[in-house]
Amino acid sequence: MDIYVTFEEELKKNSELRKSDIQALRDWYEKQPHLPKIRDSELALFLHSNYYRMEPTKITLDTFYTIRTHVPEFFGNRDPVGSKELRTAFKVTSVIPLEKPTRDGYKVLFAKLIDYDASKYNYYDNMKFFNMILDLWMYSEGTMKGHIILIDINNVTLGHAARLNPVGLKKFLVYLQEGLPVRLKGLHFMNTNSVMDVILNMMKPFMKKELMDVLHLHSSLESLDKHIPLEILPNELGGKSGALADLHQAQVAKLEAHRDWFLNDEAKSRVDESKRPGKAKSATDLFGVEGSFKKLDID
Repeated sequence: MDIYVTFEEELKKNSELRKSDIQALRDWYEKQPHLPKIRDSELALFLHSNYYRMEPTKITLDTFYTIRTHVPEFFGNRDPVGSKELRTAFKVTSVIPLEKPTRDGYKVLFAKLIDYDASKYNYYDNMKFFNMILDLWMYSEGTMKGHIILIDINNVTLGHAARLNPVGLKKFLVYLQEGLPVRLKGLHFMNTNSVMDVILNMMKPFMKKELMDVLHLHSSLESLDKHIPLEILPNELGGKSGALADLHQAQVAKLEAHRDWFLNDEAKSRVDESKRPGKAKSATDLFGVEGSFKKLDID
């Protein structure tokens, strides 16, 4: 099942998008034998996310595929039907691209716990689920004016925070800031409590100023509504977009319907380090030595 928006649709949407720029990017891309084959609409996504600057686009492209290759915890074994770990994750968290945009025209990806038992929460499995929804959203919608991630912290406890780890957080935050081809306009946390301080202390060492600048913590709905209109949220959170359970089931069904795409993506959309010009990259090159973090877990 094809999920991609077409290049023609992207040209209609984006007056700044030039075929000549895509050709120039394609010419460069063809000289990178380690990178997988991609289509022009994907090149447009990367170019748009970098505000049509060519050199940053090249870096983002390489980083995107390199991280997806070297972080199997997030991007490996993504069978939405056959993976027991994913089937469990589908029962623990909900990840929903909200249908309506914000007042500024930004689209929102919303996530929250739906099973509050901390012993059932596995950070890597739930981030894998999050990234699968993000992939389908990103490729099927194509370029957007801006993206916002909204996470509901309600019922997140110290037990959940204890199941996070600095290495895992760093891997996602590097991917979010360096590799993901989106114009991230906001990272919002709603229903924040004292546990958020613990989580934020783990995240902050890996957050650049640009991400800190768009980070917003909301302890009240009034605060959130200034940025994200409440009516676009699920019904249970004061919105009008539908029942959370229905929206959640629709997303899980969409993943199941695109099972072949996820299996194919893992087989074909990865870097071949043996063909990389210059020195091959490893997870250590991307994220540093993990040993220094592991000591935190032991002490």
